[in-house]
Amino acid sequence: MNHLLLLPVLIPLVAGGIMLLIGQRGRGTDRVISVAAAIALLPVSLLLLQHAATGEILVYHSGNWPTPYGIVLVLDRLSALMLCLASILGLASLFYSIAGDDRIGRRFHLLFQMQLLGINGAFLTGDLFNLFVFFEILLIASYALQFHGGGRARVRAALHLVVLNLAGSAIFLIAIGAIYAATGTLNLADLAVKVAATGTEQKLLLKAGGLLLLLVFSLKAALVPVGFWLPPAYASASAPAAALFAIMTKVGVYAILRMQGLVFGPEAGPVASLLTPWLLPLGLLTVVVATLGVLASRELRRLLAHLVVLSAGTLILTLGLGSPDATSSALYYAFNSTLVGGGLFLLADLIAKERGDALASLTLEQPVYRSVLLGCLFFIGAVGVAGLPPLAGFAAKIYLLQSAATHPMAVWVFAIVLTSGLLVLVALSRAGSAIFWRTGSVQKLESPISGLQIVATAALLLGSAALMIGAGATTGYTRAAALQLDDRDAYVNAVLENRVIVTAGSTSGVP
Repeated sequence: MNHLLLLPVLIPLVAGGIMLLIGQRGRGTDRVISVAAAIALLPVSLLLLQHAATGEILVYHSGNWPTPYGIVLVLDRLSALMLCLASILGLASLFYSIAGDDRIGRRFHLLFQMQLLGINGAFLTGDLFNLFVFFEILLIASYALQFHGGGRARVRAALHLVVLNLAGSAIFLIAIGAIYAATGTLNLADLAVKVAATGTEQKLLLKAGGLLLLLVFSLKAALVPVGFWLPPAYASASAPAAALFAIMTKVGVYAILRMQGLVFGPEAGPVASLLTPWLLPLGLLTVVVATLGVLASRELRRLLAHLVVLSAGTLILTLGLGSPDATSSALYYAFNSTLVGGGLFLLADLIAKERGDALASLTLEQPVYRSVLLGCLFFIGAVGVAGLPPLAGFAAKIYLLQSAATHPMAVWVFAIVLTSGLLVLVALSRAGSAIFWRTGSVQKLESPISGLQIVATAALLLGSAALMIGAGATTGYTRAAALQLDDRDAYVNAVLENRVIVTAGSTSGVP
């Protein structure tokens, strides 16, 4: 079973390698390879999710090198859940793209697979340096996907994305260097043990490294004040790229969650709970700023981009509550917000295609040709993302607020989260009115939309309904995942079990 951990990384890597080797054999060949890889990822992810649900932590030691040497992949309930989310989002986005959006630029499918490789690797890696490597893979692919299709807005946004993330990568390396200088290791499990045993003389170095990591991951998660790059980038990207990007901020949140609980948790000696005091203020501030961005948006795709920032801020403030119940609610919220966010980016593109020169503007009058179908999908997406019943967004918000009820900052959390939800509902109502009702006497423009694009969009948006129907099983899993994250020793013991090299034919290890 441990070798199965390689497949979420190997499948997109092999698919991308094949496309690179065969060269320009036609877009049809690339589509077949890319779709086959994405389809294969889904059952693999579900199988890993099923195994992780048993509570066993799977560890793959490449080359059987002893910990902390060599590349190590680790699967627990959290990483399995995120792999499954990435597979579903990636498959729907890919099906949407093969209806025509992959034609607007070169090497779309190769870049798409490399993006999936980076995302899956970031969720599975058990080493801080390899996390940096997978971050770079997904970022390089995202730079190219941001450029995909060209245009002034995309080029400008991509340049901002490249410059800021290159700076973030440099800071990431500095943070890694500081932590390695203090502990002599970058393996997360080994790091957890050595940080807890570190003396006060290394406290400043560890503290500097940890806070720099928080800065880097905040940049990736688009938190205030370093998240201003996201709205123009996501608003200008092609629809399938933007839908896949919906999970990129969750990679940053995942990294914060992993470091917060494993390396800088309550057992971390001189740097115990280093990150936790920063998370709640960062999350609340991000929610406030993102909500203002949603209200100020005059274009649907930019509004949706601000909603992505809002969801990241909500996740961070929930993690800042520092309890298993809060972590469980954050995971449930993350699954819902990612699926609905990705679906809304695809829907915004369908709306733009039917409105001619008006595109997705909220200030220009132009009716949508398939107003009933797209209007219903927009209503489902708005209900799901605003947190209204009967979809999963409502259950996620209730679960979040319940977890905050006994926290000293509960009043602030309740006030900001509820006010933000109300204002988001106002903004989405205004957007829906502008697109589907305030159309004047302008004639409808017929535009060919593929049935495959509608199915892919609807599948993501209806994911919120599926999560609500299966809320009991889903929240049971997220609760178990949160408790497993709270059990730091279980992760450490599973990874450090391979501390020694075992020679062939022997039964004892050689240190």
